[in-house]
Amino acid sequence: MQSESHVPGGGTATLAPSPFCVLDDAASYAAAVDEFLAEPFSATVPVWTGGRADLAASVERAGSLYAEVSRPAARTCGVLLKPEALPAALAALMAPLARTWLDEGELGAALLDKLGTDEPPTGHRVSKPDDDADHRRGMHSLLIAGLYEHFTVDLLWPVLRAAARRPDVRLTFLTGRDAASLAWFTAKQYVHTAPDVHEFGLFTGTDRGLTRSGVHLRDERGVQSADVKSEVLGTRWRRIFFQGHGKDDSLNLAEFTVCGLNEAVRRDPDRQGPVCAYQNKPSCYKPIDKLIQLREVRAAEVVLSSCNNAPLADAAIYDPKYQLMLNAVDGTAKDVVAAITVHDSDRAENNAWMEAALVHGSSVEALNSSISTVQPFPAYIHFGMGDDEGVTPQPPSLAPEPLLLTTATRLHAYLAGGLLSPNNPLRPRLGKLAAKAENQVSRRSQATQDRATATRSLLDDLQSLDQAIAAQFVQDPDNDFSNYPAHFGDRSRLDSSSLTHVRCQCGRPAERYIRRALVPTALDTEGIICLRCGDVHFRLPDAPFLLLHTDEEVPQGGTLQVRVVVHSARPGVMRLGLHVAKYGRDDCTVTPDARKVRISAKGDGETEFTLTAAPDAPAQGYHMTAYAVQDLAVTTARRHFGVVPTPESESKSKPAQGTALPRRPANQQDLALAP
Repeated sequence: MQSESHVPGGGTATLAPSPFCVLDDAASYAAAVDEFLAEPFSATVPVWTGGRADLAASVERAGSLYAEVSRPAARTCGVLLKPEALPAALAALMAPLARTWLDEGELGAALLDKLGTDEPPTGHRVSKPDDDADHRRGMHSLLIAGLYEHFTVDLLWPVLRAAARRPDVRLTFLTGRDAASLAWFTAKQYVHTAPDVHEFGLFTGTDRGLTRSGVHLRDERGVQSADVKSEVLGTRWRRIFFQGHGKDDSLNLAEFTVCGLNEAVRRDPDRQGPVCAYQNKPSCYKPIDKLIQLREVRAAEVVLSSCNNAPLADAAIYDPKYQLMLNAVDGTAKDVVAAITVHDSDRAENNAWMEAALVHGSSVEALNSSISTVQPFPAYIHFGMGDDEGVTPQPPSLAPEPLLLTTATRLHAYLAGGLLSPNNPLRPRLGKLAAKAENQVSRRSQATQDRATATRSLLDDLQSLDQAIAAQFVQDPDNDFSNYPAHFGDRSRLDSSSLTHVRCQCGRPAERYIRRALVPTALDTEGIICLRCGDVHFRLPDAPFLLLHTDEEVPQGGTLQVRVVVHSARPGVMRLGLHVAKYGRDDCTVTPDARKVRISAKGDGETEFTLTAAPDAPAQGYHMTAYAVQDLAVTTARRHFGVVPTPESESKSKPAQGTALPRRPANQQDLALAP
């Protein structure tokens, strides 16, 4: 038998001998199977159609897709469901597909654990261990075969769930709506895709803006304007991927519909059908001239990425006559990847599939690996042996950058809580960044955006806002942001497990602690309290840590050099300033009022300020506060100092407004408090 003419990618029509031999009666099929299995280099695979014209048409169509005939690599184990329901010749043709065949009673989640042990399950062995290609790659595999009606939830769902947690186990299925359909699907496992069939296609009715070289692609807008039906049916596909909304029976691509109806199959009147099942003439809820009969698509692999397009038999909504997956099995595909239930596939899965397809990786591995971060159960299963598969690339992580999540958390607390006054001039800018961050943490955004570009944009936004926050401190050190330790602390409770005994820079005992926020509009805060100096440090967890180094006394009219050291900061640039307590600002000035500090790769940096005491500054104790702003977090560190009179001014000094500064132990050194 010869195949129909086909048009390769270049457009030149060719003829090739079909790798299939069609037989209608069971006796001829049994003899042909015996001969095929006995002949190591057969040119054709026997196909029993049971008199079904639709399968014979599919065999004719498939002749243009496939070439070389050979045995596929055997799976570690196989389970044939209800073998008594199948012709003995079909069971014989399946036998080489697994190294060891087990009884249906052994099928269960525990079976997968046995596959990875030194004592694998025992059963009817039909091939040598070294014939198992998966075993040679450190994998273990299980093939489950049988009629679709025997693919039930209670039997298969535990196995599917267990396999999803076992990356070393490969699970595949062979099925069909009846024995003839299963015989045709089994025969396709013995052939390889022709070398001149190389087109990859992706058609999506939900993803807009998708692009990728090497793939014939129609996105959401593309399927609205292109003649999708002609493109799909007029091309030989190595792999074709359909994504859209749908049910058991159909998948929508704008006005086009990928259809699961097989007109040649008997209707089961006891089963629910779609709207077309109850009409007296051909009809559809979409334009009937835009129906794409899935069985007529010439593709070696069909991927169906809609909801419920391959439900287990007792979980299906519609009569199998209308099932998409079964229609694909009846068609030309030797591999069908389909969804057994609802799922929320999007750009991430589309990207994962394209990257896998282009290197001949496993479609089902790529899709399930991608969607596993948002779905607690396997979404896709693989019907077929998939022997042409290469190494599947790992999909990129879609976890948002930690800095983006931290930014979003801080913005929410600032804007939704009461820390910032309603008229704070930074509210509009903070709100704009909050909306941007909320969008960027979405899974779709993570899959569509360039992560490096998005991170640079975020850093630019943060640097600009950090500068604006620092400017508020320069203008008024007692601004809204400066009150965050008290505001958040009042809406928090002490985490007693966080208490740590440290020493203050004055040399005396101090306690470091964390207060845990009780509401989403507050943030955790870390503080250090000294027995002598009081509150000496506040920061948000993961924010920079500050230390102040300076002399403890300055004479009236004299200066102090204050060195501010930064630890645990994000490398880059940060804003840092220094100011004196409110009661001393008229008498002590700081220059400059703020600095831009370069932070090293280790998270360290430092800068200096000059504090000048006025000649008539009251001789008393004061405190200075350094502040740092990075990634919307404000860190403050406080240190005491004293203004002492010069001999000639002792009798003329102003009356003191503060308290006397206790003297520091004479030989005490500054001790670092940084965590």
